[in-house]
Amino acid sequence: MENNKNIEFKPVEELSYNQAVAELDAILRNMQSDNCDIDKLAAYTRRATVLISECRKRLVATEEELKTILADLDN
Repeated sequence: MENNKNIEFKPVEELSYNQAVAELDAILRNMQSDNCDIDKLAAYTRRATVLISECRKRLVATEEELKTILADLDN
């Protein structure tokens, strides 16, 4: 996580699923630490929300793709 006042994050579309999960983990660790910068808490919360939404979207898309692939096997 960056320590400057204006936090800049890489667009979630440019992250792999694993990178997004790793960033979520880092945000969580940061928010749980005694050194959490209260001035950045809202930005971290917003970012975590965006990351969770993107991860969920990718999981659903992968599930649908797998269902389609498996259904094609049955045909």
